[in-house]
Amino acid sequence: MQLHTTTIEPPRGRFDIDLAEIWSYRELLYFLTLRDIKVRYKQTAIGVFWVILQPLLTAAIFSLIFSTFVRFESIGVAYPVFALSGILLWLFVFTSVTMASNSLVGNTNLVTKIYFPRLIVPISSTLACVFDLLVSLPLLIAIMLFYRVGFSASILAAPLFLILAIIQAAAIGMLFSALNVRFRDIKFALPFVLQIWMIASPVFYPASSIPEKFRLIFAINPLAGTIEGWRAALFGTPFDWPFIAIACISTLTILILAVLTFRQMEDSFADVI
Repeated sequence: MQLHTTTIEPPRGRFDIDLAEIWSYRELLYFLTLRDIKVRYKQTAIGVFWVILQPLLTAAIFSLIFSTFVRFESIGVAYPVFALSGILLWLFVFTSVTMASNSLVGNTNLVTKIYFPRLIVPISSTLACVFDLLVSLPLLIAIMLFYRVGFSASILAAPLFLILAIIQAAAIGMLFSALNVRFRDIKFALPFVLQIWMIASPVFYPASSIPEKFRLIFAINPLAGTIEGWRAALFGTPFDWPFIAIACISTLTILILAVLTFRQMEDSFADVI
């Protein structure tokens, strides 16, 4: 019988990601993702319907408030459609980052007892939230049809902005998951950070309402350009390419920072956690 030897050694560089190794553990990634989905809705009364109910109620509340007290003149579509389109992306990012930030701490037994690429843990949390996002998309389509929002060829670009949002959520979740192992203050600071991030993102207001002198600073927020591009693709309005380009650059910067931080701290996870 031929014996096989597996050698576990540290990465050659801080930005060295062995994609082949992650792919070889794809079954573990699949089962961790499936477990996260099942655990989230286990013993709930309406189960996965929370994915639809939460954005629907949030959009209804925003529509009631902003249709009564504040009116945005340049959104081009009915406000409930406008609000729901932003809320779906925001709830995905919010849930994904929250779950991913606790993923390593919540899998202590797995992290300390066996070897596998640790990146799989926060990534599986993000993928579990992608399931929620995909389930909620038919709700957005139904609301768009109800308000007779026309579809154009630009809607073919919508998946690109979904992918960009997924990369952003995965990168930020990865970053906070590593920091949470070392600094347990993260679980207290993160909700506050996410609240500020929502206000700083055009979830319930259009980016056009931001004064021109602040738009460059506003555009540094990667989610701002992603939501604006997503809405332009859905509603057939012109794309603000400089705004979207800045979002892509910000996303790449955050991804590099997240990977560097994760790789720097990864060796001590089992000891510190």
